[in-house]
Amino acid sequence: MAESLQEVRVLHLGLVEYEIALKKMRDFTSSRGADTADELWLLEHPPVYTLGLAADRAHGAKRDNGIPVVQVERGGEVTYHGPGQVVLYTLVDLARRNLKVKRFVWLLEQAVIDLLDGRGERRAGAPGIYVGGAKVAALGIRVTRGCAFHGLALNVDMDLAPFEAIDPCGYPGLKVTQTRDLGIAGSPEALGRRLAAILAKGIEHA
Repeated sequence: MAESLQEVRVLHLGLVEYEIALKKMRDFTSSRGADTADELWLLEHPPVYTLGLAADRAHGAKRDNGIPVVQVERGGEVTYHGPGQVVLYTLVDLARRNLKVKRFVWLLEQAVIDLLDGRGERRAGAPGIYVGGAKVAALGIRVTRGCAFHGLALNVDMDLAPFEAIDPCGYPGLKVTQTRDLGIAGSPEALGRRLAAILAKGIEHA
């Protein structure tokens, strides 16, 4: 593998409307070529619920709180994005790196576990990271032509109330938490930078 293809670029995009970011991800993935560098996009979204491709709408917003709902092509069920949450989109050519999807998902989860100094844990059949039974990070990806997009979301310092209107990730009554409430210091920007650096290193050395 050429040295230039081993590097993962990290872009800091700030606050971006969900559907704008979604279009940019789709455009990037559909137009990328054999030599296109892999990228990680760090950003936050205004309030929005998103449903995975096979999500059961019964788990969606159970009351009208004015937050829009968008169905997308990623895996997973329903989740919430809002300010104070780190969103990390993973635009990675898995085929070029000879990365299987299961291994890639493991790398995403491990990056969060490493960021939390080993406090997080996995759950069989329920992608994401949990601390004390509460979900702190959700993930869902899509792979097309061997290239991944979408990614993961880490709750840092946000209003968790909108999660109460849904069954997070399809699990009624699932508790959610965030790094601030776990006593982990750092703003969304600071923790996002650390998370992206950990993940980029993991991908480059996979």
